[in-house]
Amino acid sequence: MLELKTPSDFEKIDEILKECEYKKTNLITILQKVQAIYRYLPQEAIEYIGNKIDGLSPATVWGVATFYAQFSLEPKGKYEIKVCDGTACHVRGSMPVLEAIKNKLPMEKGKMTTSDGLFSVETVSCLGACSLAPAVVINGKVYPKMTPDAVLIIIDTLMKENE
Repeated sequence: MLELKTPSDFEKIDEILKECEYKKTNLITILQKVQAIYRYLPQEAIEYIGNKIDGLSPATVWGVATFYAQFSLEPKGKYEIKVCDGTACHVRGSMPVLEAIKNKLPMEKGKMTTSDGLFSVETVSCLGACSLAPAVVINGKVYPKMTPDAVLIIIDTLMKENE
């Protein structure tokens, strides 16, 4: 995991805070921008933000970061794979797609990100793409009517791009 230690490590966060005018009403935007840089919210960043914005504390920032599912306290992979398990996707076979992904990727039990930092995998309740079920989203791109074989082809392609 990333550790922020020196003042230069916090320069990007300072830029975001300045852009968001150090306002606590902009906390979610600030956290989104920090997560976009680091692919998660480092504990040091949460503490730093809580100490820099008047009217906030690190505990408050931590509470917001842990409340909203969009935020991650663990590093996410370069490729974020979201497998829908809403009713339509589940009925149309999202679990075999998820199992194919999990069998393909070298993930430690209980972890959502591969040790090489290339892939993160999670299930989501709904992607809002029921007519495309089962749907998978990778880095914001929707892959409709996914099958276990099709998702493995996509993963193989992404792996080859990163060799």
